[in-house]
Amino acid sequence: MAKFNSGDILKILRKFNIANEDNVPRNIEELKKVQPDQFSEIFSFKFNNNKFFVINDGTAEDDEQYILELLKKLFGDLEGKLAENPNDDLFGFVLPFEGKDIYLFQVVPSKIRLDVALAKKYDNLSRSSIQKMVKNGLAKVNGRIITKVKELVDESTDLIELAEVQKDAKHIDLEIIYEDENVIVVNKPKGILTHSKGVLNNEFTVADFFELHGCNFAKGTNRAGIVHRLDRETSGVIIGAKNDTAAKKLQKQFSERTTKKEYIAIVEGVPNPNKAIIDLPIARNNSLPSTFIVNAKGKTAQTKYEVLESKNNRSLVKLNPKTGRTHQLRVHLAYIKHPIVGDRVYNDRYSEKDSRMFLHAKSLEISIPPNNTNTTSQRMVFESPLPNNFIL
Repeated sequence: MAKFNSGDILKILRKFNIANEDNVPRNIEELKKVQPDQFSEIFSFKFNNNKFFVINDGTAEDDEQYILELLKKLFGDLEGKLAENPNDDLFGFVLPFEGKDIYLFQVVPSKIRLDVALAKKYDNLSRSSIQKMVKNGLAKVNGRIITKVKELVDESTDLIELAEVQKDAKHIDLEIIYEDENVIVVNKPKGILTHSKGVLNNEFTVADFFELHGCNFAKGTNRAGIVHRLDRETSGVIIGAKNDTAAKKLQKQFSERTTKKEYIAIVEGVPNPNKAIIDLPIARNNSLPSTFIVNAKGKTAQTKYEVLESKNNRSLVKLNPKTGRTHQLRVHLAYIKHPIVGDRVYNDRYSEKDSRMFLHAKSLEISIPPNNTNTTSQRMVFESPLPNNFIL
């Protein structure tokens, strides 16, 4: 009898035009063999999350009913179909392979899980995003809201749909600092997300504002126009790209650290010395993955600071990050025991009395692409005035 391995099964799938040259033997999963009698053997396996049976039987004589009865006797009623031989009009289902008569049966259940059906229909969404949407009541089957991802549905007869997440447009009017056909610069207020992290967010974000103002870069995603970000509670200057060319130019400057950024913060205590560079690597905190810590195995990070004023055991500080790690300023200042006032995450002296996290992106110096007015790139400095409540 045959001694088929994953490589042999893959060859058979290719002959049936189900697998291609990009597939490899490890794509064949859960391979098992059953030998019902001395004339036949059956190999069950999964490929691309679909269940298949390869039947090696020299006595079937291309008899579809014989093969189906053989499978039923061993595995019960199976929903699916026997694959036709695509390579020779003389054969119906049998495929000669290395001197053997091979048949291929694909299990095609009439009903599948709701999240699987939705993933096929909305292939621009991730499976996890779809599952969250279902659990939040955004999925309908024949007009009825379904919140169970494992609900079985029939793709051929059921009307399956996802409702669009409606955006709250109350923050639509952001202050535009500068705009041309390539870029847009706005003054982001505190409390506004730069972009949403998933499909369920119904807040109006900076990315939504950018898309409304003609940003085609990453249009249709939750990151339209976004080339860098500010934390939700950080206010100040943020620039967006309106096209791919502009995005590439801006992103290169951020990655190569040729931009110049200045932040203003109010911190706890009085840093000593009053002017220094914090050069400490930053890594994700494995104990709390949404946060970051100073760690020798982390990525290089440098922050230059200067104390501008001190009063009531707090200081107004100018910050110039040389790198752009996530939460860099917040982590560095917390590490030297002078966390940012109002920082809920990194300030262990946080008080509800503080009206906000006192971190503001005051200015951004960057080169913008040529536009209708200028034929060459222009080095520009965009500034946002310090909010009125930044007082000691």
